[in-house]
Amino acid sequence: MKRTDLAKYVMVAIFITAGFNVAAQKVVFVIADGIPADVIEKMHTPNIDAIAAKGVYMRVHVGGDKGTYSETPTISAVGYNSLLTGTWVNKHNVWDNDIAAPDYHYKNIFRLFKEQYPKKKTAVYSSWLDNRTKLVGDDLAAAGNVQVDFHSDGHELDTIAFPHDKAHEYMHRIDERVITDAAAGISNDAPDLSWVYLEYTDDMGHAHGDSPQMEQAVKYLDAQMGRLWKAVEYRQQHFKEKWLIVITTDHGRSETDGRNHGGQSLRQRTTWMVSNILPNKYAQYYQPGIVDIMPTIAKYLHIAIPRESNMEIDGISFTGPLSVTRPVLNLIQHTLDISWNALDTAGNVKVWVATTNNFKTGGKDDYHLLAELPCKTQHATLDITDLPSEFYKVVLEGKYNSTNAWWITKGK
Repeated sequence: MKRTDLAKYVMVAIFITAGFNVAAQKVVFVIADGIPADVIEKMHTPNIDAIAAKGVYMRVHVGGDKGTYSETPTISAVGYNSLLTGTWVNKHNVWDNDIAAPDYHYKNIFRLFKEQYPKKKTAVYSSWLDNRTKLVGDDLAAAGNVQVDFHSDGHELDTIAFPHDKAHEYMHRIDERVITDAAAGISNDAPDLSWVYLEYTDDMGHAHGDSPQMEQAVKYLDAQMGRLWKAVEYRQQHFKEKWLIVITTDHGRSETDGRNHGGQSLRQRTTWMVSNILPNKYAQYYQPGIVDIMPTIAKYLHIAIPRESNMEIDGISFTGPLSVTRPVLNLIQHTLDISWNALDTAGNVKVWVATTNNFKTGGKDDYHLLAELPCKTQHATLDITDLPSEFYKVVLEGKYNSTNAWWITKGK
């Protein structure tokens, strides 16, 4: 074979190989409302188990760090927004289901995705209209005028098609409509980023607590996840696509009877997550939080989160390499004592500190680089005499990720 012919052959081979290796990556995440970890674990859920067999089932948590500045009510919309923004309530400012004043400066995953990939498609399939209109902020100027391309929601307002009954069986019918539309949407439209929300499990929890009704609701959910997963598998088998699916819940339930939630008890804080992707060391050694789902999705979709936003995100990805996690701060006189866990000791950690919180109102914070030291040290004692304050935002920036923590002087 002539050299020129060989060169052409190599170029064609590279092109063909690259074509086969490049696959569109898409995400669908599901929030099934109000199912504590112990309930999902005792149930026979063959469809959910089949997804977990591809990747992972793990316990996760909601509620922020108990007893600290980030303690977050274990309430539905609060949990949804913690997932969407990757931040706890002290930042995203959704304290209850009224969703009175979300702080849209903490951009949600839909906004970040659309800002980078305006031509790619998003979808919301939800049994509650406010998820799209208030939390995602569909077409709201304050939320960046993000527009959701496909949606099926608001059915709870249609009392003709879904007449309300005291037993709340109408919510099961709405969930069925939502999952039918979601499965069809994924099969036919294949949005790049989709959110599916289902409510019936929470309604049964409030009405009946730990009960046969709640268990039946979980059985319905498992069947629904089977239909959704079938649509994902169809896309993966017939199109050049790779899909990440994440299924989770927004809160647990009370220990006494399983009816209520909102507090910080262990069962209310302990939730679960299923995904078809293998986890990293962080997910294996620690209990991730609901805030970790957003940066995981962002990494999978190759979203380059702007630096000023990234420094505010409380979650870290539960896939791929990580440098630092679990920062702990302490202020001793004029010394800031900082420790962290190094999951990969490669490279250095930069310690950034700000004494303002202008980001929450759309401003910028003046970060000072206090130190750069080997990640493997897992500890730093830094003089902050020149930065007197009652409030500090600390960001640890490692080779593979960054993480943050606040120090607030008690009583302030």
